[in-house]
Amino acid sequence: MAGYRVRFGLRCIVLAILSLCVAGSAASTALAMTDPLPVTRLGPETTVAKAKDGYSGRLSVEPVHGPAGTPAKVSGSGLPANSELQLLWRTAKGRWKVNGPYYLGREYKPVAYRIATVRTDAAGAFTHTFTIPEDFGFSHDIIVQTPGRLFTQTAFDIDMTMTISPKSGPVGTPITVDVKGIGWRYLQNSWMLLYDNKFTGWISAVTTGGSARFTIPATGRPGVHIIESMNGAFTFPYRNTQQNPMPGQPLFALKFTVTPGKPVLPPPPERQVQTSVRGLPPDGELKVTPRFSGIHQPVVVTGAGFKPGRTYKLNWGSVAGNRITPGGWSGKSQVIASAKADSSGMLSFRFKAPDDLGGSHEVSVKDDGRDAKGSHWIAPTAFPLTKSRGPAGTPFNIHLKGIGWSETANI
Repeated sequence: MAGYRVRFGLRCIVLAILSLCVAGSAASTALAMTDPLPVTRLGPETTVAKAKDGYSGRLSVEPVHGPAGTPAKVSGSGLPANSELQLLWRTAKGRWKVNGPYYLGREYKPVAYRIATVRTDAAGAFTHTFTIPEDFGFSHDIIVQTPGRLFTQTAFDIDMTMTISPKSGPVGTPITVDVKGIGWRYLQNSWMLLYDNKFTGWISAVTTGGSARFTIPATGRPGVHIIESMNGAFTFPYRNTQQNPMPGQPLFALKFTVTPGKPVLPPPPERQVQTSVRGLPPDGELKVTPRFSGIHQPVVVTGAGFKPGRTYKLNWGSVAGNRITPGGWSGKSQVIASAKADSSGMLSFRFKAPDDLGGSHEVSVKDDGRDAKGSHWIAPTAFPLTKSRGPAGTPFNIHLKGIGWSETANI
């Protein structure tokens, strides 16, 4: 789940700073803001050393907080004189804990990147200026060390920001929401989006270093509508922030104006197709073209090294069952096509992707102890609504195919 990932009902989800986050030293405005680089481009990943015989020296950063792109000056004193030292930025790497079809939560592991190699003067002091990277929000350690010893550290807080674009338009206008500085720690890593006080989605930034960009449609009558973001558990925004275990969490409330005029309509369902799939299984002995498709789309499977003139069957793998009974899910297989190997031992199967669960499906051919395999991924598709217009209260059906069966794919 990478690039920017946001989960909404059907899988949807700069520098506007809340007034409560603006209060800082005057020095924070002395230098111009710059476009930040991702934290992975700050410098090489570096191991954090251990402190020996306590901490030594002093380290400070000015300002002490700000959004990504803030120019910051780090000052050190009381350190070894005329020495080269490493200046590090400590953060975390996030990942989804997924084991096959099972979702086991989120995981964050500490990591540090080298900001620079600095040299102290004869008094053991140095200064260094750098730009705060685009990273998870809230507190980060800035460390000064040698490879064998950590001397001391200070902290910088990355402020969250949220912007929308555009800020007005007719019903259906795509509104791009850009959030930066989402945290990785508990009470900092789950943020909700509300549209006119209605839960719209959970903002995910686990693998994107605290940044999320997603699009929602403008809805409602002409006039001002409020788009909010706040902390909370899944689907439960927490409004009582003054009694939060971590008080002072930022709250965002941005205005979007729905204007009169012709609505911005989505493209027809046949054009709303998935154009890429991340994490496709690697190619096997059988070549599958295309690697993924919707149901009922033509698929070709080819393979080499078979016995000329022999007829082979192509097996299509899937799963059946549920999570309610003790039996759970189990694999199943069916013959989906047959073909005869040509004089060079090449096989070519042609069929249409079956009306099956979404996700990866194994295709295989057995040949005297050999089990040649490949895979085809079924992507979700949407069909036209049963009714496209009518007065308030008109019932209509939403019909989707190719929805996955794993704990993350069937949401």
